[in-house]
Amino acid sequence: MSRAIPLFVAFLATASILWLLTTSLRSPGFAERPLNFGEPTGPVTAGARSTAPASAPTGFNNSNVAIQNLPGSWPGFRGPNGDNISPEKVPLAHQWGAGMPRPLWSVQMGEGYAAAAIDAGRVFVLDYDQAAQLDSLRCFSLADGSEIWRRSTPDTVKRNHGMSRTIPAVHGKYVVGLGPKCNLVCADTTTGKLNWQHDLVQEYGVTVPEWYAGQCPLIDGEKAIIAPCGTKALMVAFDLATGKPAWQTPNTTGWQMTHVSISATTFKGQKMYVYCGSGGVAGVMAKDGKLAWQNNEWTVNTAAVPSPLSIGDGRLLLTGGYGAGAAILQISEVGGQYSAKIEKRFTPDVFGSDQHTPILYGGNIYGVRAGGELVCMDLNGKILWSSGAARFGLGPYMIADGLIYLLNDSGILSIAEASPLGYKQLGQAQILSGPDAWGPLALAGGRLIARDLNKMVCLDVSAK
Repeated sequence: MSRAIPLFVAFLATASILWLLTTSLRSPGFAERPLNFGEPTGPVTAGARSTAPASAPTGFNNSNVAIQNLPGSWPGFRGPNGDNISPEKVPLAHQWGAGMPRPLWSVQMGEGYAAAAIDAGRVFVLDYDQAAQLDSLRCFSLADGSEIWRRSTPDTVKRNHGMSRTIPAVHGKYVVGLGPKCNLVCADTTTGKLNWQHDLVQEYGVTVPEWYAGQCPLIDGEKAIIAPCGTKALMVAFDLATGKPAWQTPNTTGWQMTHVSISATTFKGQKMYVYCGSGGVAGVMAKDGKLAWQNNEWTVNTAAVPSPLSIGDGRLLLTGGYGAGAAILQISEVGGQYSAKIEKRFTPDVFGSDQHTPILYGGNIYGVRAGGELVCMDLNGKILWSSGAARFGLGPYMIADGLIYLLNDSGILSIAEASPLGYKQLGQAQILSGPDAWGPLALAGGRLIARDLNKMVCLDVSAK
């Protein structure tokens, strides 16, 4: 014990000095100095964690940043309604001339695909500082990209196809983020002060996914919902104010965490949370966390990433890469007992998705299938059109003001009509240099945020 305490203190002192050195070399805005990266490594194991306790966070708060409470909100994964469609009425430019879309600011990021959440003039994003070995939740000004605060936790994360890859969830004064090694944190949106945190590996027996955590927390009302899929729980609802579990669902089948994020659906008046674990798909009752149903017919080899998409009447569209294709899962209920069964499957050349969840819009489904083609499919599985030679790789897409925004791997952003009548491109611009422009898009008040492996940009896509 007499030797352990000095070693622990020495570790903390070293981490603090490293943090002070790295932050002093950075201006608080977009002119941030690039981070340095090591060599690629193999799969992540739960044991390869920092020896520093999760209760030793660091951070800073830049009180000199004047916050503009700009309109618009994109408070988490797939936007305000969880459908990747912007509900805002801000008119957007439907044709791009020279210099459009107009760049507003940019920020250098640690290597990864973690994307932005936006609320009350603030941009929230997960990041990893490899030089200082800090897993960080960062907050920027939507107006000019100045960094407002940063909340960091020491953790050892080695380069493995990027490091951070999740999106925070924001609700009022709370922002919740899940780091690469499954450290769940809740901070104050204004100050960055830590409210609570949970090490899901230590507390719930989580096995960190091979390419780190890809699951984005879901905030529903006053609860943060996460699927640890560990030995202690399949799914947990944490009280936003206290961080205490409101309920948790047992993991009776021993499934493990994937890169999938939880989706919400309603069937016969009952709200459920749906998650794809390593061994199948499960539905959990939102009111109390009770397991409603499980199905083991759908699994994705190597990496499951897209979330289940609710397409109405208890039907869920499941998509995946690595040859998985797609399937429609039908939920049923008899005498208060629920079940779910695959009713239709699609081969990858017909429909599927490697990384991003398709979009249900206007009664049709839009998604980028294997090979990079954008396709439009009706609810019966009939392909209405494909984009042909226009390919988008593994990049993200979203819909706003009747437009579908698509970013390809190398950072070229396209806009097209979101219409079942055919693919009609309306504009195209190189907004990032790449590679791997895979982070989901976020839009608020006519400002679009996108990122590639190392850089995040904010663009004015409004019609003004």
